[in-house]
Amino acid sequence: MPKTDADSFTRPASPAEPAYKALTRHLPEPRFVPLPGYTRIAQAQMLARAEAFYRTMDQRRTTRHFATDPVPKRLIELAILTAGTAPSGAHRQPWRFVAIDDPRLKARIRAAAEEEELKTYSERMTDEWREALHPLGTDHVKEHLTDAPWVVVLFAEKFGLRPDGSHRKNYYVDESVGIAAGLFVAAIHMMGLVTLTHTPNPMGFLRELLGRGTNEKAVLVLPVGYPRPDAKVPELRRLPLEAIAQWNA
Repeated sequence: MPKTDADSFTRPASPAEPAYKALTRHLPEPRFVPLPGYTRIAQAQMLARAEAFYRTMDQRRTTRHFATDPVPKRLIELAILTAGTAPSGAHRQPWRFVAIDDPRLKARIRAAAEEEELKTYSERMTDEWREALHPLGTDHVKEHLTDAPWVVVLFAEKFGLRPDGSHRKNYYVDESVGIAAGLFVAAIHMMGLVTLTHTPNPMGFLRELLGRGTNEKAVLVLPVGYPRPDAKVPELRRLPLEAIAQWNA
């Protein structure tokens, strides 16, 4: 392979390095293992995989029209496990998923969400916000919370709790949980189900309803199931590559 500038790059030593090493001298040595499960494949195969994955994900749409047909618990478990493969700041893994299929609990969540959403749509929402949502046809009625066989609530752990009750700082929580959410949505689509990223505003009631700790905050409500046979979605277009990517800026 031809050499590049990167091959001859030498990182200059930083005067801060000895000080950093002194600050971490009391900590155990990090443990590393060989990169698991990686096999380099031909670029043609890489391209074929990438094209196929993109084409599949390009068919993903958010829907609010769910069939009530049951979905096996194992599928939800696998979606959550996939989400849990996300990278996270300092490997804190600050995501917690609460999966609900109890009709009574789903009904309580819907009632509380609709109460808050009615206030949002009628009182809290600005004209600009209302205009932005208008093409999506949304309102305060959230039948998906009771129609979908599963409702998964994603919580972000703002800080950890040690056995003695003291706080343990988590890092880049929003970024980490956002990546996990994206992987969950992708997993749901890949297995042939649909979901919706629902964000009731405000969301504090979810922590109380689901008995979560004060160190957690609800981030997303994700109903999961099959689409109804008559499901519809807004007529929207995604931005083209040239609008979302820039090379060597």
